[in-house]
Amino acid sequence: MSKYTTIVCENGTVAVDDTLLVKGVCATAGSRMLEGFKPLFSAEAVTRLEQAGYTVKGKTAVGEFGLDLVGEFSYEAPQEGTLHGAAAAAVAEGDVRLALGVDMNGAPRRAAALEGIDFLKPTYGTVSRYGVISCAASGEQVGVYAKDAQGVAEAMAIIAGHDDKDGTSLPEASYTYDVDRPVAGMKVAVVKNLLDAADDAAKAKTEAYVQALRAAGVTVEEITVDAFAVANTAWQILMTAETCNNVSRYDGVKFGHRAANYKNIDELYVNSRTEGFNFLTKAVILYGSDVLSKNRYKDCYDKSLRVRRVISETMAKLFETYDALVMPACSKMSYESYDIHDAFKTVFDESVFTAVPNLIGTPALVSGGVQLTAKMYAESTLLSLAHAVEKEGK
Repeated sequence: MSKYTTIVCENGTVAVDDTLLVKGVCATAGSRMLEGFKPLFSAEAVTRLEQAGYTVKGKTAVGEFGLDLVGEFSYEAPQEGTLHGAAAAAVAEGDVRLALGVDMNGAPRRAAALEGIDFLKPTYGTVSRYGVISCAASGEQVGVYAKDAQGVAEAMAIIAGHDDKDGTSLPEASYTYDVDRPVAGMKVAVVKNLLDAADDAAKAKTEAYVQALRAAGVTVEEITVDAFAVANTAWQILMTAETCNNVSRYDGVKFGHRAANYKNIDELYVNSRTEGFNFLTKAVILYGSDVLSKNRYKDCYDKSLRVRRVISETMAKLFETYDALVMPACSKMSYESYDIHDAFKTVFDESVFTAVPNLIGTPALVSGGVQLTAKMYAESTLLSLAHAVEKEGK
């Protein structure tokens, strides 16, 4: 297995990121706070794959609660030098056929873009979130890493569909994931302001992808969508608020790491959370607390909920004209390690490329280092576009 991956089993075809539960296997969400926790059940997506004949080969390291760029601040496997997402690296290196990941703030999409593989964040509610170590429940979604669109479609057909155990699960029993729908005649738009925000390497990836789309008969136009920056601000507010609420359960009493030294209950809480969380998680908790406070709730949290509706309407209008939007998944095609004290702003800046699908629940697919997004339930459009480009490159 990849050097970025923690092995827990011997053989199999699937890796599962450490934000998802696998029965009897440690699940830490990359945090010291959950060190040693072994769940009594598996996530629904894992169970469905196992029932279909797949076996779990290993759990892959994630950044603490999925809050960083690609997993660099995992408690078990902190990274130095060039950064890699563990699950994406495992798929890219051929250690596993596919992997499951939780997309809360774009980390799996960035990781897939850097490794040159595919990752699909599906429409919100189409894949069960049962068994996810949740932080931002309104936007996080279980997705699939694979080497190509065909592999993504194969796994999605298994894991998608209603689950009574998940209150956010949509009612449809199953969904269709096609890779061979005709793409000639489709119309897509490149988001120019996001392309301009990327470096030369990321621009080159996107421009090459656009040329491949045109060669497949797709009409490509350039547009500017100012809503992406606003959507990013709104999602970061909602994400930090929900994360602050969700990780409050880890207090050293009911759940999570317990400090060895304390004199009273207040010190138990403070010392346990101080030792258990890294700096980025603490920053997210503080920011989330602030936007939920009495003096800030209406101007920050409540307004972000209203912005979510406006962004949803804006994107729905765009998708009346275009079958998909094309944009970079990240500002650069390689990240180097950096100081965790800079992480909050670093992740915020990068999330402008990924925030919209998390905010409004639309699907997003990374393929060939480039990101495509479309209207709700349009995964087959995204997969077919990617498959056409992948065939062109073979």
